[in-house]
Amino acid sequence: MTVTIKRAARAFLGLIARFAAPISGLGLLASPQAGLAGDIAAGETAAGETIELDRSDADPALWKLSDKDTTIWLFGTMHALKPDLVWFDDAVSEAFAGSDELVIEMLEPDTATMQKVIGTSGIYTDGSTLSQRLSSEQRTHLAEAGASLGIPMQALDRMKPWFAAVTLSAAPLTQLGYDPRAGAEAVLQGSAREQGKTIAGLESFEEQMGFFSTLPEEQQVAFLIDAASSLAEAGEVYAESERAWGVGDVLATERLINEGLQDTPEVYEVLIRGRNREWADWIQTRMEQPGNVFVAVGAGHLAGTDSVQSVLAERGLTVERVEY
Repeated sequence: MTVTIKRAARAFLGLIARFAAPISGLGLLASPQAGLAGDIAAGETAAGETIELDRSDADPALWKLSDKDTTIWLFGTMHALKPDLVWFDDAVSEAFAGSDELVIEMLEPDTATMQKVIGTSGIYTDGSTLSQRLSSEQRTHLAEAGASLGIPMQALDRMKPWFAAVTLSAAPLTQLGYDPRAGAEAVLQGSAREQGKTIAGLESFEEQMGFFSTLPEEQQVAFLIDAASSLAEAGEVYAESERAWGVGDVLATERLINEGLQDTPEVYEVLIRGRNREWADWIQTRMEQPGNVFVAVGAGHLAGTDSVQSVLAERGLTVERVEY
């Protein structure tokens, strides 16, 4: 696998937990049985300094933009976390407590709606199979990857390439100890309900699944094979993603997710750049109304030159990182 493809695959692993969270309850993701790469506890900043993650006191990045009657907090999330990580305190909890509304990427629909969307966009219904889109070598590689996770090729064969890639990439999460129910969105939504806050989504489930299902089939197959080839790195990728998020290391987040996707411009445009601009549109419009809003989206969207903050800055809106 070339360096470019490997970086894109690692980026894909970094994003996949978001899409795994809603579909994990549909019974489509097998419980992995095989051993995977172990966790790492620390990483390096751009300057080479190692920053350990204190699991009892994580400090994920938080930003703020405000005028005389409106405050919008921007919080980068990790969509699946280990339950022992303590992060919802200090400046994050204070900002959240003072907000009237929680806005996240997507409000999960009911199970029937999810099954209908996946059945339409992720499963072959015309009698064809995934194997028919693969070379003999690709099929063998995919079958071996699936078997290592307890997912038979027969099950994968019903899936379109993008959904098979999501399934393979998401399967290791549970074994490695990451739980969407402990992810930032789930925790924030639970707290918002307890406090009687309004909860809204920037996108629909159909839209999020469509980001993958509308990719050209050739690109979907490439991502599927990359995902299968990157399974051995899953432990390292998820652990470093959690570390970077927990210490507020935005440069590492950019490196893990965005840099790899920039090697595939079409995918980067669909999954990162285009969405960031649409969300910046929403934030800019929302600033015209009074109130306090807590916006929580995937940390990769708040990192790099195409981040939501960068787009807002282009439009004359000042976004400041909260130091705590």
